[in-house]
Amino acid sequence: MITQDIKNINKGMIKTIVKRRTSIAALSLVIIMLTPWTVMAAPSVTKSNDLMYGTTKKTVMEKASLLTETYGVTSVQYALMDQGEIVVSGQTGKNDSKGEVPLSSNTVYGIGSTSKMFLTASVMKLVDEGKVNLDQPVTSYIPEFKMKDQRYKQITPRMLLNHSAGLLGTSSHNATLYGDNDTLSHDTFLDQLATQNLKAEPGSYSVYSNDAFTLAEHLVERVSGLSFTAYIHKYFTEPLNMEHTKTPQDVVNTAEMAAIYSPLSKVQLPQENYNIIATGGMYSTAKDLVKFSQIFTGEVEGILSEKSVKAMEQKEYQRGMWPEESDSSISYGLGWDSVDLFPFSDYGIKAVTKGGDTISYHSSLVVLPEHNLAAAVTSSGGSSAIDQLIASELLLSALEAKDIIQERKPEKSFGLPVKADMSKEMSAYAGFYGGNNTVLKVDVNTAGELLITPQMVPNSPSDQYIYTSDGTFVNKEGTEKLKFVEESNGHVYLWSRSYLSVPGLGQLAFSEYTAQKLENNELPKDIQAAWDQRDGQRYYLMNEKYSSTAYLHASSIIPLDTVNGVPGYMINHKMVGADHAVNQLQIPGMAGRDARDIYFSRKNGIEYVHFTGYEYASEEIVQALYAGKQSKITIQPNANARWFSVPAAAKGKIMTVKMPAKGAVAVFDQAGVCINHTVISGNNEVVLPENGRIAFAGEAGSRFEVSLKK
Repeated sequence: MITQDIKNINKGMIKTIVKRRTSIAALSLVIIMLTPWTVMAAPSVTKSNDLMYGTTKKTVMEKASLLTETYGVTSVQYALMDQGEIVVSGQTGKNDSKGEVPLSSNTVYGIGSTSKMFLTASVMKLVDEGKVNLDQPVTSYIPEFKMKDQRYKQITPRMLLNHSAGLLGTSSHNATLYGDNDTLSHDTFLDQLATQNLKAEPGSYSVYSNDAFTLAEHLVERVSGLSFTAYIHKYFTEPLNMEHTKTPQDVVNTAEMAAIYSPLSKVQLPQENYNIIATGGMYSTAKDLVKFSQIFTGEVEGILSEKSVKAMEQKEYQRGMWPEESDSSISYGLGWDSVDLFPFSDYGIKAVTKGGDTISYHSSLVVLPEHNLAAAVTSSGGSSAIDQLIASELLLSALEAKDIIQERKPEKSFGLPVKADMSKEMSAYAGFYGGNNTVLKVDVNTAGELLITPQMVPNSPSDQYIYTSDGTFVNKEGTEKLKFVEESNGHVYLWSRSYLSVPGLGQLAFSEYTAQKLENNELPKDIQAAWDQRDGQRYYLMNEKYSSTAYLHASSIIPLDTVNGVPGYMINHKMVGADHAVNQLQIPGMAGRDARDIYFSRKNGIEYVHFTGYEYASEEIVQALYAGKQSKITIQPNANARWFSVPAAAKGKIMTVKMPAKGAVAVFDQAGVCINHTVISGNNEVVLPENGRIAFAGEAGSRFEVSLKK
């Protein structure tokens, strides 16, 4: 029903990459392939390191090429630092379609949520200076921070940095824009939080939260008296000579940015600006990121204290509810996604990591603080998880070259399952389970089999697991095991432990609660009838800026599905009234992220749906476009868009629009897929599709002059 920002890759998406690696572009997971041409840069090495890292250089070049040639990544850039020296770096792939702008080590990429490490370092810098106490309430530093849920007064800076503050997740309204660095989302963020509840008791468990880091960005600005951009330049990028690390608030030469593409557009996309900067909006290079890593290896002094660096590496996730420990890519510290990263944990080597994903850009930073080694990978297309595999390869190869590890350990699995007798009581765990924007039907049959069926994908096959003697269910390949866990909070969880091999690249490990059992929610007939009337209805985005990425990426028209999921739920949102649904999932890690309270209201015969700052209107808001030769359309007050349908008389006609300076037109086909967005294509002329929809977006009072011809 509702799309989410891509801030971190998940296991299901990686499985898709593995299974369908030759058709990833069709799924919008990686960027559309253009005419093949490749640029490989020679590594930066000293003469003494050339022999040591010769094998590393060759291996990483091969794996990086595999990304661009087999896994559909547009371009990838990498760097390895050893003892403060960049010993290997390179890049491969495509940039602009004409081949006029070659890739280089200075090509700049969006780094997504790896930006959070700059924010975390900024908070810890203020801790070092005695200006911030991690365990004092945030309200001590931002008195006007308020929420509907009074428990907000318990939130501390530590909870923001370890993802345990209990905030809903991501308030990205008007934050993600093409070629536009408008600060509106940042400037109104506290107002957005003031309308929200918490989804959990502060500190009770860690669940990935973008809003926590946006709030921490405000904390840094308030305490330091500087903008976040100015702060990181003064205390981090300038002292570390990170010349290519910028934010949307800097002057950024778009010609230096790695090109980005989408299967929804025939042309290169404009610059992608995430204006929630500390959450995911910074730009950098692989070389700059490993320069930044020197803070965490102790190579540079005077930026952060050793005490603060060590504090960031602690197992913060253990402060609250968490699945039993095992190999995993997620184990939160302060800022870090993992402070005990697989496979380095198998060698007794401490590794910390942070990854980031926007719609188009991805990155991974992996640091081995005890060995003064770090690797960074950035990419256009792909995922942070795949970038992490390349970074891990750089580091494992370096450890071999330095004789720290003698040989690689084999990839892990649980072995082929051997069926065991299962107690009848296990069937009590059957039912519906909710996860991150998904619902699973879980069946336990008398033959000792567990069947998992996604409910939101029609005709989706079931995944089958076999009961084994250790009380877990294991898949036929021996790569994943599941079990049911009754937690101290009274909820039942589906725990998954898995090893996922990505051919030619390596292996990822996961240990997580993937879903929570949904309680029965039988509704009174009148409330159920109100929801039934909405089933299958489409709602149209009303309050997003004309430059928003939402108009291209299928979140400007959303259908409501209230039947195919679970009775009393809209996907995983529990219906608590005729006009209100809440996400009550209490899942640590990734599967419980980005919760929303959903509200409906009505005005002048039109129904509106509201959540985390967004407003959508029902089909009644859509007017038929005038099918004559000339018409004018004006954006009304209190809205950013007007929506029109393509009448039969206008189908196939060429629409030309004379647009205001601050406005755009997006045209959608019958399925709701964008076929032209003027911000991206620059083309204000389009053939109107049958039963299509048109969004005219701009500031209040903006006027569009429309001409139609055959």
